[in-house]
Amino acid sequence: MSAAAAAIQLGGLALAPLLPGAIQSLKARLQGRRGPSPLQPYRELRRLWSKSLADPQPTTIVYRLAPCVLAATTALALLLVPVGGIVPDWGLGDDALVLVGLLVLGRFALAAASWDTGSGFALMGASRDLTLAVFAEALLTLAIVLAALPADSTGLAAMSAAANGSAIWSEPAHWCAAGAFALVVLVETGRQPIDNPDTHLELTMIHEGPLLEYAGRDLALLQWSAAARHWIVLVLAAGLFLPHWGGFGAQLAAAVAGVALLCLALAITETAQAKMRILRVPGLLAAGCLLALAGLASSLAGGLV
Repeated sequence: MSAAAAAIQLGGLALAPLLPGAIQSLKARLQGRRGPSPLQPYRELRRLWSKSLADPQPTTIVYRLAPCVLAATTALALLLVPVGGIVPDWGLGDDALVLVGLLVLGRFALAAASWDTGSGFALMGASRDLTLAVFAEALLTLAIVLAALPADSTGLAAMSAAANGSAIWSEPAHWCAAGAFALVVLVETGRQPIDNPDTHLELTMIHEGPLLEYAGRDLALLQWSAAARHWIVLVLAAGLFLPHWGGFGAQLAAAVAGVALLCLALAITETAQAKMRILRVPGLLAAGCLLALAGLASSLAGGLV
């Protein structure tokens, strides 16, 4: 089972771009358009990989290393996510807080590169991303803490095992954690109503802003990292917060169905909901934090009874 989980995790490095491609294709169908193929992200990555790099001046090694650091931290985070309730032994452990730290390190590297270039639009996007990250990372940590309480551990495999079965769905804390993590999914994937992944307007973009100074293979690494974040948060949501039962095979099937359902939910959300004003997003994420804190209070109160 561990070998199969390891193979699926390594396959996730290649399959990650399929998720944003599928979401874009589903969204187009819901809007009555033909839309791009789910394989379009692969075509974009192949095109970018064949192009030359950009070298804006003056920049330092921070600019040059940022894509590699972001891709490396994202790949390591992907290898921590349970597959069918199993985390293969890569020597990295499976602590959820380590995963949070890797995601934060990747975000910091990209923000530092924006400051290194000094580009106005890149800095605007990076500053907006970091503003939202203050709330998003707190929300992610709270959701993980709630998921860790039934397992008495921050190990992702133990957390997935604690969510196995139907008993946990009678706990209000689990519903609160699931609702909070739904907002985390929107933030980490850069989708509406938090951000618009289709925009090319410098004054409105958030996640795309820090990418403006990159081209070629560097941009391919950054776009792959964005796709891999879809894989990380959606597989994590399916494994920790959506229903699953049984052993490895049953949990794997439930994860595939859960990720497909989440992709459809994101496409429906983007079709039905316009992008929010940037100043309202912190309020939405703060409401998510309050929901998670309510779940934490409910769990602690239940433990005292």
